[in-house]
Amino acid sequence: MTDLSSFPVVRKWPALHPDRIQLYSLPTPNGVKVSIALEEMDLPYEAHRVAFDTNDQFSPEFLSLNPNNKIPAILDPQGPGGKPLALFESGAILLYLAEKSGKLLPQEAARRYETIQWVMFQMGGIGPMFGQVGFFHKFAGKDYEDKRPRDRYVAEAKRLLGVLDGHLRGRAWMMGDDYTIADIAIFPWVRNLVGFYGAGELVGFDDFKEVKRVLDTFVARPAVVRGLDIPPSNA
Repeated sequence: MTDLSSFPVVRKWPALHPDRIQLYSLPTPNGVKVSIALEEMDLPYEAHRVAFDTNDQFSPEFLSLNPNNKIPAILDPQGPGGKPLALFESGAILLYLAEKSGKLLPQEAARRYETIQWVMFQMGGIGPMFGQVGFFHKFAGKDYEDKRPRDRYVAEAKRLLGVLDGHLRGRAWMMGDDYTIADIAIFPWVRNLVGFYGAGELVGFDDFKEVKRVLDTFVARPAVVRGLDIPPSNA
């Protein structure tokens, strides 16, 4: 049995199955990227809930895994060379899991880098910009009478949706017929924008018919359905 006792995080979240990938997360857009990937790749894992309401993300145990105090993070007992690997940042984790499993990342060099570029597009654009729309529309931004910050991010969200819409025209997924980690990176954030944030009307989501088409297909995948509720709320 793998010994993870040298990692402080297992003191707060004991590993019942230390031979499996340990996932520390919440079902947020960034969190579910990893749980969906794990489900799609059929990699054995054990999920642990990092509760924001009790500030678990600031605990010394979690900070020992991710000093940036953000979810998700993983601890893979069978990392490169058979040694445990701790990893944070959802984009980095997606790339790692794809390489570990040999799934959802094209092997041919050009298509591999094209896939990675769309993962980076999500990490650098969609995630931060959609998150700002959520702040100024659903959360504390409502307290600001000046709507220019909100409108700035709404305009950028629309632009990014337009980029996606144009790219998806004539394609089943971001990489054509191939479902990849690029889709897993992007569509949880699209879902959150129009769902949890309730900003669909604000950004004119109905105008982006290609994005809506692919989002509908994405959320119907069985592995996505499972991954969207990990860790479960009663965990």
